[in-house]
Amino acid sequence: MSKSACPRFVSVIFAWMLLAASVGTLAQTRPAVTRLDPDSARSFLWVGNSFFYYNNSMHGHVGAMSTAAGQGPTLRGTSVTISGSGLDWHDMASYLRTDGIGRYSFVGNNDIQFNKSGRQFDAVIMMDCSQCPIHPQLKSVFHETVKKDAEILSRQGIQAVLFMSWAYKDRPEMTQQLAEQYTLAGNANRALVIPAGLAFSRAIAARPGLELYQPDLRHPSLAGTYLAAATVLGSITGKSPVGNSYTAGLDVELARFLQQTAWDTLQSYYGR
Repeated sequence: MSKSACPRFVSVIFAWMLLAASVGTLAQTRPAVTRLDPDSARSFLWVGNSFFYYNNSMHGHVGAMSTAAGQGPTLRGTSVTISGSGLDWHDMASYLRTDGIGRYSFVGNNDIQFNKSGRQFDAVIMMDCSQCPIHPQLKSVFHETVKKDAEILSRQGIQAVLFMSWAYKDRPEMTQQLAEQYTLAGNANRALVIPAGLAFSRAIAARPGLELYQPDLRHPSLAGTYLAAATVLGSITGKSPVGNSYTAGLDVELARFLQQTAWDTLQSYYGR
């Protein structure tokens, strides 16, 4: 690392530590919805962008953790992502057409399994572009799109879920800004919010040397995807991911730390 880069690196790490120390102490809107009905939410559509599809897709890691947990049928996930997209790029109504996306799944030795005809998803996990919810020209679009999509889902009896993304590595102040807007949108539309961004902040505060990002400072490393997946699983099932045997190839001790961080974040955010 060059001498000129050192002060910048130290200042960013210090900013993350200050931010994480303040999580839970700064005024922040509290989530109104703190859980899904686990008995009626087994099949999920993931609608988002590259933050979801990095590292062989986050939905796949959630499914693997669900299988390893052995706490009921494996959560089925289908991911619909567009690189660089905002939520307003997606046509939610078209994704939910009868016997369209999700009509069949690939199981076992790449065998095709035809799913029950009709509605394919119990819930939709939605994420906007990484800065759209806090961008001065796109914040209103974020709230308008969440409202529109939540109404589309509600008419079909599908639960709306929002995925709170993480701050850029070099812009830790985004954590609280994103948390506030996602929580406001969740409360306004009776949607569960998954606080992945807060989990990132907590993990970095505890282990400043842990790399949760790709070199672009935006997309997740495998550890970042795993942390987010553990946060998703704990959010939608209401059960702790701590002790899950699926590690995605990460060191077991690191996986346990990420699982615990995810669970601690959920306990704090939901006020359980």
